[in-house]
Amino acid sequence: MVGAARYSAVPTLMDSLLHDVRNPLNALSINLEVLSEKLKGETGQVPASQEKNIKAMRDQIQRVDGILRQFSDFIVFRGGAAGEVPLSETAKRSLDVLAHESRRRRIKVQTAIEPDLRVVLPDAGELSFFLIQTMLRAFGRSEAGGEVSITIRAEEGQALLEVTDSAGNAPEQSLDTVAALELRCAQLGIGFQIRAGVCCLAFKRA
Repeated sequence: MVGAARYSAVPTLMDSLLHDVRNPLNALSINLEVLSEKLKGETGQVPASQEKNIKAMRDQIQRVDGILRQFSDFIVFRGGAAGEVPLSETAKRSLDVLAHESRRRRIKVQTAIEPDLRVVLPDAGELSFFLIQTMLRAFGRSEAGGEVSITIRAEEGQALLEVTDSAGNAPEQSLDTVAALELRCAQLGIGFQIRAGVCCLAFKRA
């Protein structure tokens, strides 16, 4: 009961967090563009000595905004409409969200992500759920110093997500996670398979 009461406040708190963090981010972005225009001066170009710094700041603003949005999509289930979603881009954001966890566990993450793959889901907001859960499952199965491999590739009319951990045939430790993934995949028509340390999801390509 207490846990349910706590979670019932999460959507409201998450909306407040998004508002209170993204407003300053937007202000930073606008002021960065103003600064960029001032630096151009009469030449019409940002000096080479400053261009790298401007780009770095712009990239970090976009990164924080993306991580915040990804966290919100995962933590709050709102139910969404069917639509296309960028699998490759969302996977990279998911890795950013979990970067601290992989470092904390001293897990080496290898990626092979085919760019610009998009998929179609009956609930477009659920892509983060699949990515975060499969990655966390692999991290939990891998020992410190182990390796997790994340592959995303096109295959005929599908886009395949394969998350491979270093535990191989070790007993499953995340039975609740596997059950939730299996159920949600069945509900949304996504192929789901686990074999010898490899978790594979097959999405319909856009």
